[in-house]
Amino acid sequence: MQVAKKENKQEVRQRETTVEFLASLAAVLVTGLFIITFVVQAFEIPSSSMENTLLIGDHVFVNRVQFAPRTHWIGPLLPYREIRHGDIMVFLSPAEPGLYVVKRVMGVPGDRIHLRDGVVYRNGEKLNEPYVIHKADSYNPYRDNFPAVSPSDFYGVNPEWQLIMKSHIQGDDIVVPAGAYFAMGDNRDVSLDSRYWGFVPRENVIGRPLFIYWSFETPADQYQQTQISQRLSFLAHVVIHFFDETRWRRTLKAVQ
Repeated sequence: MQVAKKENKQEVRQRETTVEFLASLAAVLVTGLFIITFVVQAFEIPSSSMENTLLIGDHVFVNRVQFAPRTHWIGPLLPYREIRHGDIMVFLSPAEPGLYVVKRVMGVPGDRIHLRDGVVYRNGEKLNEPYVIHKADSYNPYRDNFPAVSPSDFYGVNPEWQLIMKSHIQGDDIVVPAGAYFAMGDNRDVSLDSRYWGFVPRENVIGRPLFIYWSFETPADQYQQTQISQRLSFLAHVVIHFFDETRWRRTLKAVQ
């Protein structure tokens, strides 16, 4: 009888251990699903407009909470804050619905912005931008002296922005309106940004990139390849060259 009791106790412990394990696993899965759904989101960098801060083929986790509208019931528990100068943010393009874009915040509501010979001036002060690179060999009067030069289709400016831009110009500057931001890419000469399609509405902002969780050497035109065969070919390339073409030095690098 004593042996039977011991066996019964062992069976109960095993069942309890199994239930506890499954409960813990479910809690982890639910927590992970909540975080992925509401707190962070994964994005790939498809263009060179933010080089060298972000490269084509960088995969980043974006904090969706920090720039979200504050709520009364959970606000004190989460690190909300206002968007500031120099923040890098992911947002929905004002010009192409459904397109996610990543740029740096150059102007917040009330700021006065202009460029002279490619240099940004905010509220009359010349900005020191060590993260900016210039790659273009040619001079672009509209791009480099915004908004002094009138926009046109010739410069690739969004037609809607051409119509409303003048209403925001005061003197030599463009003034950022309430509820919007002026954003530009760090690769200043190739970036299609607020100079070309206008202000970023507050409601378009998704969040702030936290860190690069994986980076892979990716051709500049890869994200323009839409055919299934092209995508499968690149997927096979990633599998074969995962170790030798992953940019290991960029793994877990904070985005600043």
